[in-house]
Amino acid sequence: MNRSSFFAACALAAANFLLPAAPPAFAADAATPAPSFAGTRWALTLPNGAAGWLGITENNGKLEGSLLWGGGNPFPVDVAAKDAALVVTRTHRERRRTVTETLVATPSADGSLAVTQTFTADGKEVRRGAKFSGKRIPALPPRPDLSKLVFGEPVKLIADGDALNNKWAVMNKRAFNGWSLKNGVLSNSVVFNGKPRHGTNLRTQASDFTDFNLKVEVCMAKDGNSGIYLRGIYEIQMADSYGKKPDHFNMGALYGRIAPSVAAEKPAGEWQTVDITLVDRHVTVILNGKKIIDNQPVLGCTGGALTADEFLPGPIYLQGDHTNVSYRNMVLTPIKRG
Repeated sequence: MNRSSFFAACALAAANFLLPAAPPAFAADAATPAPSFAGTRWALTLPNGAAGWLGITENNGKLEGSLLWGGGNPFPVDVAAKDAALVVTRTHRERRRTVTETLVATPSADGSLAVTQTFTADGKEVRRGAKFSGKRIPALPPRPDLSKLVFGEPVKLIADGDALNNKWAVMNKRAFNGWSLKNGVLSNSVVFNGKPRHGTNLRTQASDFTDFNLKVEVCMAKDGNSGIYLRGIYEIQMADSYGKKPDHFNMGALYGRIAPSVAAEKPAGEWQTVDITLVDRHVTVILNGKKIIDNQPVLGCTGGALTADEFLPGPIYLQGDHTNVSYRNMVLTPIKRG
């Protein structure tokens, strides 16, 4: 997923949650923050059912927040506590006036979160907002000892002799489908009759994956952009970022959250090896034999996730709505629970 996809995804996520073309200015709230919100993270189910996320930290006695709204990556917001609620406020220019958008999030003892959205200008409501929900994310466990993992039987998701519809299904039947599986290579082509098309994503028919190791080879097109979603929740970025400094939008990154520690990409057009281990909400990525993410904690879902609930099993899904890309030799090996 690229940076510009954030704005398009947000527009699709909720008609009532407007994001301007330029980064919005967030209005500060003068209320004294409540320490009980510091360090909390919340999985959000947005007004249209899309996945969102809100993370709260504390810096010198002041609350700071990051918000993920459907697509893209988490972006900073100003937050404050009022009574028992958490308040997120932003302002933007709309029709020659300043509109203030406010999210008031009220937690319950059971860990649920009720969110009310309002839009006001000059002290008056100008547009009806939405009500939606969230849930507090439990604290992360300690880093797992990867040397003690016990693995199950490997599952070949892409292998020579497979047919596309035996293990995979398109995610948007109304979108252009450029996926094909031939001679053990799963390819996506977004060009039709010489013109680029907005394609569909692809997911495994199996949707019961939990923690696992996933090995795959990938070939990126020039300036290519794709992604591998683990359980449909966390995106490991696939991109032609050869020659660029490490960034959380580059090849092998946990998109928008964890940047590779070193640049290990190969040039576009070459096959690259990707080795991913996901266990106990910690991720390890080895790209072309170099460890670029080392057993790092995952703080929440990434943009484009099927759900914000990190404790649900799910499929592997491949992003296919940007550019051409090819995958082969994909093998998933489940991790057994003790």
